[in-house]
Parts: sequence; structure tokens; C-alpha cells
Amino acid sequence: MTRISNFLLMGVMTFGICELCSAGPLHAQCKVEWYFGLPCRSVYEALVMQIKKWRTASTCASGGQKCLYKLQSASVHFISAKHSAAVKKYVEDINFRLVSYGFFTHCHVSAMSVSETWYAVTDHGTNYCNLYNLIEGSRLIEAPGYKEITSDFLCTQRSSADCSVY
Repeated sequence: MTRISNFLLMGVMTFGICELCSAGPLHAQCKVEWYFGLPCRSVYEALVMQIKKWRTASTCASGGQKCLYKLQSASVHFISAKHSAAVKKYVEDINFRLVSYGFFTHCHVSAMSVSETWYAVTDHGTNYCNLYNLIEGSRLIEAPGYKEITSDFLCTQRSSADCSVY
């Protein structure tokens, strides 16, 4: 490559990366941080039980998405699962990382849901709802010290998500 083409390529790459990063994720996904005034063992048990409860299609017979979760692996520090959409059969990979704090009396959960479909850019908040529905379904939103931290930058179309239909 010539010096000029190298310079132009670097300029385009630098501008493109900065411009694209400010727009949020380039792939349908969601990252959420949750805090609970409960030991991680309790949070872990509640999430695993909810994933198992919603594993069949019969739990979404009314057309919602609170079904078809599949537990991949689980330990008190990490949970891996998949969620399949009831109608279109899209699949998302879900991970929860649980870290104790406050002398093991509190739990910080870092959660991520990512669409397996490589071309998925928008998702109408599906990845956020995959995570939130498990937290709500397991009643962890009622836990003492409950706090959620996320944004549209971290979660594709989170502000327009309607998790009640999922």
C-alpha cells in the first residue's frame, strides 16, 4: 500500500470505529448489572430454578416468551443458558456471573444475552427481556437491596422493550 492509502485507511478505520462505538452495540445483545442484598447461593438457586421451570413450550402457550430456556451449565459463580424464541426460533446465549460482596451477604450479578443470529442488529429488547424475565419470574426484583444498572447503549432497544409480552 502507498503512504496515502495507508493514511486514508487509518483515518476511515479510526473515524468508523469511534462513530460506530458511540451508537451502541453492533449486534443484538444486552449487558445488565444487578445487585441484591442476598447471598449469591440464594440468587443462584432462584435463577437456576426459574430457568428449569421455563424450559418447555407449554409455559408460553399464550404466545409469550417466558419459555424455552435451556440450562447449559451452572455453578454458584456462573450460569450459562440458552433461550429460543417460541415463534421464530431465534436463539440467544445467556450468561450470569455471580460475585459475593459485603462479607458474602450480598450478590453482584453481571448478566449478558447475545443473539446467535449473526445478522441480528435490532431485537425489540428481546435480549434484555431474556434476562429481566428470569429476574422477575424468580421474584429477585423483590429482594432487599435490588438495583439494576443498564442502558440502551448496553442493551439493544431496551427502552422500547415490553417484557410483559415475552
